[in-house]
Amino acid sequence: MNRNSLIAAIVVIAAIIVGLVISRNYRKTLSTGKITQATPTAGESGTLQQPLKTKPQILISTSKGDFTIELRPDVAPKTVTNFLAKFNSGYCDNLTWHRIEDWVVQGCDPAGNGNGGQSNLPTETSGESFVVGSVGVARKDFPKEVSNDSQFFIVKKDSQFLNGEYTYFGRVVSGMDTVNKLSVGNRILSTTILSK
Repeated sequence: MNRNSLIAAIVVIAAIIVGLVISRNYRKTLSTGKITQATPTAGESGTLQQPLKTKPQILISTSKGDFTIELRPDVAPKTVTNFLAKFNSGYCDNLTWHRIEDWVVQGCDPAGNGNGGQSNLPTETSGESFVVGSVGVARKDFPKEVSNDSQFFIVKKDSQFLNGEYTYFGRVVSGMDTVNKLSVGNRILSTTILSK
């Protein structure tokens, strides 16, 4: 056997071994359902990055004043990724607060009546309690596993009946007095990402 034939045989054997290892790992992933790839998150320009390790803060300017919310990617990563992209793109700008009750304010509905947005975001329940200032995601009564992709609410009173039923994804860290002043038709003027 000449030298070139020996090298070619070694390359073929190495390729077969590599193929077997890759195939085995792929079958193992399929059988366990465990994928080791990181969950992507939205970056400033809408590009995907590694999962968030911080609690981003968002300044929400309204026609009644400003308030700041802190997002919780540790309890609702898909929801935080979705809303960071919405806030970054200006999606909520000039939309109204369409629902105001003694215990809750709700807004960022493109239809302005509680029927807008898409119901395509998975509901991410957690052990977090809906206390004053908690931020959650609106959804229809059925199916409970799917939430709205744009409408969010802030509770003005402790609302434990929401626990485990709705996605909790943040809290108001300053400006709760502004939240309490909101009335139907007041506008979200802008949303600014302060920190990521």
